[in-house]
Amino acid sequence: MSGAISGRGRWLALTVLCLGVLMIVLDTTVVNVALPSIRDDLGFTETSLVWVVNAYLLTFGGFLLLGGRLGDLYGHRTLFLWGITVFTLASLACGIATSQEWLIVARAVQGIGGAVVNAVALSLLMSLFTAEAERAKAMGVFGFVCAGGGSVGMLLGGFLTSSLNWHWVFFINIPIGVIVFGLCLVLLPRGGGETANKHLDVGGAVTVTAALMLAVYAIVNGNEAGWLSVTTLGFLGVSLGLFVAFLVIQTRVRVPLVPLGLFRQRNLATANVMCVLWAAGMFAWFFISALYLQRVLTYSSLNVGLAFLPANVIMAIFSVGLSARLVMRFGHKRPAMIGLLLAALGLALFSRMPVDGHFLPDVLPGMILIGTGAGMAFNPLLLIAMSDVEPSQSGLASGIVNTSFMMGGALGLAILASGASGRTDELVAAGSPALVALNSGYHVAFATGAACAALAALCAGVLLRSQSSAAGTVTATQKHSAAGSF
Repeated sequence: MSGAISGRGRWLALTVLCLGVLMIVLDTTVVNVALPSIRDDLGFTETSLVWVVNAYLLTFGGFLLLGGRLGDLYGHRTLFLWGITVFTLASLACGIATSQEWLIVARAVQGIGGAVVNAVALSLLMSLFTAEAERAKAMGVFGFVCAGGGSVGMLLGGFLTSSLNWHWVFFINIPIGVIVFGLCLVLLPRGGGETANKHLDVGGAVTVTAALMLAVYAIVNGNEAGWLSVTTLGFLGVSLGLFVAFLVIQTRVRVPLVPLGLFRQRNLATANVMCVLWAAGMFAWFFISALYLQRVLTYSSLNVGLAFLPANVIMAIFSVGLSARLVMRFGHKRPAMIGLLLAALGLALFSRMPVDGHFLPDVLPGMILIGTGAGMAFNPLLLIAMSDVEPSQSGLASGIVNTSFMMGGALGLAILASGASGRTDELVAAGSPALVALNSGYHVAFATGAACAALAALCAGVLLRSQSSAAGTVTATQKHSAAGSF
């Protein structure tokens, strides 16, 4: 691809890719603000309402790996366009939904489209930018979109729901999807990006997709059904069995969906472990800190979104070049480790939030540390995960990284929210005031999240193989030259 597009065109293409990914990221939070209106309009119960979110998470998490592999087989550009099309049409179906069943099915289809877009977007970026300096800068922009999109979604969701109605949190995707599709046709060259062997490991695809979907289902319903209930343990058991079957299939088929030898690459394997740990802490921070601001400090939805702006502004500063300069000067390992340590410190500060807290002395310091840490770590972490992968497997590696983030985030949020709820119930039973008990529960979640981020930093310091910037540049250039233009 780099041979067919250069200079300003690459950055325009990156803008379009980021716009497509932003649309997907926004959808994970923009809907949350509209849930009360959706419940009242379509007659959802509190129990059934959760499926407006879970239906999306279920298919999104399940199809990330398959979407990335299909991109390797049939072209990343082709799959990106298909993903945008499916997501946009499903958004239209969500917006005009008149029943609970209709909305839930449309949300599930949205998740499939979103998974495909997310799985191949990183591969497209890696193909567009082969020089280390440009790639680091582009990855910083991509990371900012992924990390900051959630806060924008909360602001946008609150505005659209209050100014218009809940239907518009879905309708807003339609013009964006059309624009992204049209610009991709113009800016992304045809051809390339496919493997020579078009064989798809159907058995592997079915077993791993089903395993991931069942695992996501068990995780997102664990708090409601009970973590030790027959339902939760049953689904987790079936998921584990399917995953074992998947591993067996991968050792026996001629062209496996996931060559297991890929995980012998230490940096890729370590980066995925770090992704799981970091996502566990960061997902929990985002959602539980929003609950703290709303339920303890009584912030409005709009003010909650504004409270996250300092972290997003700091991430933006890193994205526009600072992160790239750090990678060029110090390599991937040190910025990732230091960034994760700063994020852990920020989460630790959140674990001390008082019931009568104020924004400037109590909330802002943690926001600054987490924004700095995330801005510093996200770029090198993705570069580490993708740096040793051949171009013909970049979609698969991207799918694996995204799956690690998704599963780590879902599992972390479920476990940390369960821990927070358990601590709150324990204190309420002991006679503590409800608000104090609620806040103490949040403290447990934030402290556990800080431990996850610190453990990810430890993995970076101990397990990652040092890789100089020059070596990374040479390796990337050689790989892409051997593979030809995209």
